[in-house]
Amino acid sequence: MRHAVSDVPFQPAVEQSRALAAGEISSRELVELYLERITIHNTALNAVVTLDVERARREAGEADAARAAGRDLGPLHGVPITVKDSFETAGMRTVCGRTDLKDYVPDLDAEAVKRLRSAGAVIMGKSNMPPGNQDVQADNPVFGPSSNPWDTTRTSGGSAGGGAVATAAGLTTFDFGSEIGGSTRIPSHFNGLYGHKSTWRSIPLIGHVPYGPGTGRWTDADMACGGAQVRDARDLVPILRATVGAADYDGGFSYTLAPPRATKLADFRVAVWGEDPACPVETMAA
Repeated sequence: MRHAVSDVPFQPAVEQSRALAAGEISSRELVELYLERITIHNTALNAVVTLDVERARREAGEADAARAAGRDLGPLHGVPITVKDSFETAGMRTVCGRTDLKDYVPDLDAEAVKRLRSAGAVIMGKSNMPPGNQDVQADNPVFGPSSNPWDTTRTSGGSAGGGAVATAAGLTTFDFGSEIGGSTRIPSHFNGLYGHKSTWRSIPLIGHVPYGPGTGRWTDADMACGGAQVRDARDLVPILRATVGAADYDGGFSYTLAPPRATKLADFRVAVWGEDPACPVETMAA
């Protein structure tokens, strides 16, 4: 049974995947829904800074054809997503908020991007961020600021602010990003999402652009990790299945995702840091 079109862009990835597998919607239809919403809403929000419409449509069609032929592309088969603009994307510009990279178009995908594609994700475009990932908002001299969709006078948070805005506003199924001290979690909090910082080095950051060209595929920032911003916590499972794993497939080292330590919300512990002078909290509940 098909859902109302207005509901589909806000569905979790796990629900979209179920609908795709059941033939209730096609990947091409999902991509078109998101492209339409980007056209309508992105001018005010400035969340998605680069689009590859032709490739997204082509890859969505290929995902639909693969499904029709009985081939499974992986845990994100046909799901349209965006990626933080600090990850290299082959044939699609990667600016990282920096004026010196405003025309940079990589020849190769970052390792995480390659894995997302291999898992069947359709990468529609890139999301906004501060220069070099180094701020708790998403504003840069190339593209300007991203606005919070709940109140456009407020900040998106950062550094992965554009991705959080795009996810919250239903411009993408989810955004894949990176962080050290909160770059996915801070904007997720500001925009009403779930943000996740993966275990250090569990998702290789080959092809991620923190500071500038180094030996090989850019430098590797200490403590930097892959992460994602999602509307439903369940979506983190297929994302991790798609991206976690050692960079060297023949290195004799691997990661295995363990089952959750708790299955009820009451069993989790939550830490709240509400007194950082650099980021004052407006109000604190008693």
